[in-house]
Amino acid sequence: MEMTGQANTGKTAGAENTGKTAGRTAGKMNAGNQTERTAWGSRQARQGTMDAGAVGLSQQAQAQAMTRQRPQQQPEQIDLKELFFMLLAHWRMILLATLAGAALLGAYSTFLLSPSYETTASIYITSTDSLISISDLQLSAALTEDYAKIIKSRTALNKVIDELGLDLNYKALGNLISVSNPDSTHIVEITVTCSDPELCRDIANALVDIGVNQIYQVIGSSMPTVIDFSAAESVEEITESLFSWLVKGGLLGCVLVCAILVLRSLLDTTLKTEEDIEKYLGLPVLSSIPYYQEL
Repeated sequence: MEMTGQANTGKTAGAENTGKTAGRTAGKMNAGNQTERTAWGSRQARQGTMDAGAVGLSQQAQAQAMTRQRPQQQPEQIDLKELFFMLLAHWRMILLATLAGAALLGAYSTFLLSPSYETTASIYITSTDSLISISDLQLSAALTEDYAKIIKSRTALNKVIDELGLDLNYKALGNLISVSNPDSTHIVEITVTCSDPELCRDIANALVDIGVNQIYQVIGSSMPTVIDFSAAESVEEITESLFSWLVKGGLLGCVLVCAILVLRSLLDTTLKTEEDIEKYLGLPVLSSIPYYQEL
């Protein structure tokens, strides 16, 4: 009986040892499997990262290729040669506009524009004393502009209107008169411009007489000396010639129609030829369909 118990005890101990050994072996195998799974997961993650990087590089390469293939958008430039040939193609229209402009301004200058005449009278501003000092000359030179304003004053102009019986007010008469002091001298020139040569001369002479008296009343020193009255031979016609109006009209008509044609060409964005498609779109023309018009 004792031997049997010892045998059972030995069997039990062997079984326990076998179980422990099997447990340790199974644990090692599970740990190895876990390590292999972890390594496999790491390899998969690295592979996924590499695949994602490859996809990103592939997309970037495709984008660069498309960028190289796509024509770069350049700022639109004005082709002067193209505009010149466009204007040359419309030479009939430009010639017609030039002739029309010349005819219109020629008719205006002939039938509607009144001729203009101009005359000049002058006075000398200085002292009439026998002895003239430097201070008198300097004073008269400084007052020359004041004398010019006195001549074109409202009082002087109204006296001219009353003396000649003009159907004008002093503002309208003042627009016909200009007073100047040439080269800063002591001379004051009175220029009258109007459409009647006799009236032009009468206004200049009346303004000289009245202006001299008005200057003496205002300044009160010495009366200016009249150098030149207006005479019949001093009246000159200053109307522009018919030829100059024809030239102006022709240039005006030519410039106007050329500006309209250029503006219309620059604002027109439609494509008309195969060259326009290649130039503005950067696309090659594969084929074209001719336009057929039935007779």
